[in-house]
Amino acid sequence: MADKRDYYEVLGVSKGSSDDEIKKAYRTAAKKYHPDLHPGDKEAEQKFKEVNEAYEVLSDREKRARYDQFGHAGVDPNFNAGGGSPFGQDVDIGDIFNSFFGGFGGFGGQRSNPNAPRRGNDVETQVTITFEEAAKGCKKTISYSNVVTCDDCHGTGAQKGTQAKTCTACGGTGRVTVSQRSPFGVVQTQRSCDACRGRGKIIDTPCRSCNGNGRKRVNKKVEITIPAGIDNDQMLNIGGHGNSGINGGPAGDLHVYIRVKKHSIFERRGDDVWCEMPITVVQAMLGDEVVVPTLDGKVKYTVHEGTQQDDVFKLKGKGIPHIHGRGRGDQYVKMNIEIPKSLNSKQKEAVKKLDSMLGDKNYAKQKTFRDRLKKMFGD
Repeated sequence: MADKRDYYEVLGVSKGSSDDEIKKAYRTAAKKYHPDLHPGDKEAEQKFKEVNEAYEVLSDREKRARYDQFGHAGVDPNFNAGGGSPFGQDVDIGDIFNSFFGGFGGFGGQRSNPNAPRRGNDVETQVTITFEEAAKGCKKTISYSNVVTCDDCHGTGAQKGTQAKTCTACGGTGRVTVSQRSPFGVVQTQRSCDACRGRGKIIDTPCRSCNGNGRKRVNKKVEITIPAGIDNDQMLNIGGHGNSGINGGPAGDLHVYIRVKKHSIFERRGDDVWCEMPITVVQAMLGDEVVVPTLDGKVKYTVHEGTQQDDVFKLKGKGIPHIHGRGRGDQYVKMNIEIPKSLNSKQKEAVKKLDSMLGDKNYAKQKTFRDRLKKMFGD
């Protein structure tokens, strides 16, 4: 563990950072090093795994507390687990507190069964998709890492052919009662059992595959279905694909955050799609039939005579599917009239001639503006 970097350093946050600050830093770092953005880059892949490992610890209050107090030894599932480390993955902060300060067991406090089933932690990852994939839905195979039950010892932590024994010091409860004299008489308190480190069981021969922890970290792949209409930063919950449970408990979930690439033409606003349509001055003046891109392909649209800059028309039902309902949004197309540049002398004369022929009646906005100026300042 000496070569492991500090988890706070990995995410670029301070030790006193809030949960929201840690989550924000994780998403930034995970996006930066995600394998989809660096295909074949082993260094980026390693950093992505490092970022996920750091977040798995710092996003969990119990693990973060252990890490803050004991460093990597307090959270590493493969560090002397079941073999004598008082700071294994399943150590209880309450047990540590009790061992130093006597705890609250003598005042009616109850401790849970150390061998009771416990749900595994959730795992987070992300996937990057295109604008079209978000609109229409798709399937993606994603890679991530999680902690699974050791297939050699089946989660017992004991080497194959052996088995864990019930701790005789605590009778398998993981807790021992200690009597202490005080000015008020003898007070009984409970603390974590030193013999079994609060596990309730003794493993004489730890499993070599998982170092007696019963679980180990692996890299996995899973195919997921991304529904049509999903938006950037939304999360898909894949049940049962997180870390495996302890003592037969259920596995956690996999949280997949969606990253949608920007499109070169389309912009999403809710479930509507917007785009700009460049047209010439002549098209705007006389009208014309133009080809407009949509998510369903090209469509023809007739630009009306006298179209103005920033006029908007709507293509009904050509937007994004409603992810939680039926139907789709609309597509809005904004007119962008392109003014010619670098006219030669002949072209300039033609434009001036046309302008003089048009007269003021074709420039109603300009006439209204001049009238307002006269009202403000006079002739």
